Amino acid sequence: MEARAKLRYYRSSPRKVRLVADMVRGQQVTRALSTLQLTDKYAARDLEKLVRSALANLEQSNPGVDEGKVFVTKITVDQGPSLKRGRPASKWVRWHRILKRMCHITVELGVREG
Repeated sequence: MEARAKLRYYRSSPRKVRLVADMVRGQQVTRALSTLQLTDKYAARDLEKLVRSALANLEQSNPGVDEGKVFVTKITVDQGPSLKRGRPASKWVRWHRILKRMCHITVELGVREG
């Protein structure tokens, strides 16, 4: 039994989100949710909502599943498109490019028997 939830075009750089995703990868869902609640990173709040969404998807497809046996099997954070912005610079350069990065996050939950 598996369930998946995706968050696309998330307005944070993938490098920053991977720091939070690495903390909960492989953990039990209840422990992962409490870890995300206590984390001060910007992405932790939205990642918590995504894990809750995947858990709801799992409960929808398999009613009565035991939350104690549900684990975060896979979290991937992929690069999305970048917004190109700019800022005035010195006379010779005239313009500095600023990339506002986005990412796509996928969470997969699975049930371990035993």
